[in-house]
Amino acid sequence: MMMLGLFLLEGKSQQAPVYSQYMLNGFLMNPAVAGSEGYSALNLTVREQWVGLEGGPSTYALSFQGRIMEDSKIFRRRSVKKRRKSASRGGNVGLGGYLFNHSNGAVNRTGLKLTYAYHIKFDKTQLSLGLSLVGYQYRLDDSKIELELPGDNLWQGAHKAVFIPDADVGIYLSAKEYWVGLSVDQLLESAIKFGDAGYDQFVMERNYYLMGGYDFILSEDVVLSPSAHIKFAENGKMQADISGKCYFMQNFWGGLTYRTGQSLVFGAGVSVDRLVFGYAYDMGLSNLQKHSFGTHEFTFIAKLGDMTSRYRWLSRF
Repeated sequence: MMMLGLFLLEGKSQQAPVYSQYMLNGFLMNPAVAGSEGYSALNLTVREQWVGLEGGPSTYALSFQGRIMEDSKIFRRRSVKKRRKSASRGGNVGLGGYLFNHSNGAVNRTGLKLTYAYHIKFDKTQLSLGLSLVGYQYRLDDSKIELELPGDNLWQGAHKAVFIPDADVGIYLSAKEYWVGLSVDQLLESAIKFGDAGYDQFVMERNYYLMGGYDFILSEDVVLSPSAHIKFAENGKMQADISGKCYFMQNFWGGLTYRTGQSLVFGAGVSVDRLVFGYAYDMGLSNLQKHSFGTHEFTFIAKLGDMTSRYRWLSRF
């Protein structure tokens, strides 16, 4: 029974990884973002939750996404920060890959996503559509499970690892001043079965993500960028991140996020040519904060790709 309880706790609390710096790499939330910025990018995110508590959740994510160009090579030396007055000829197809590992107590979840996106260019906007094929592996760590009853039949008949196929889909609209996207993950709502008898099935429920932001240009060197990320689960639960970031000289930023009923998130970062470094600290609003050192999230982005099809209104970084 201990195994079942741990798994259900994991499923109800965090079926999908949580990211505080969603505005830095929207591809982790929405497959339509793959290649939407017109260059290739490698992203590494490390998130350690409830530091100081044994068995606290941790997430490691590595992603790569870019645009297939019609008239250029992937690696061309051009400043990432240089803006073009108009978009030049480029392809409409974006591709991406996303590998992550999420651990919470005795439950470990590894996922691989392969993404195809198609971008439709209009006069002042770009509409993007994306689809990801996903494979998940769930594993149970024997060393972290203590049975109340030695030799529990439910545990003895359990499979320690299962593989689940799935799919994600998304739509994304970007313009000079704003961006907005809608995505759905775990489309197939696959059932996970660890045991041969008893309460041994759990459904991966769909999650709906709505995210968007707007840039207010206060001066040549200062931009205020409010944004929001809202998650609706199939079971009716909702979680919202309401954020505000301020950019200085297109190279530095700081921000604050309120995550409904859970935490305040303080973030900061710097951009050095093609490299972006971001850090976020989640300060919990529950009694759990008294027993941990909070949640820490580090993000590193390397922008490797060509800029020839990049729109002038896309990401400053």
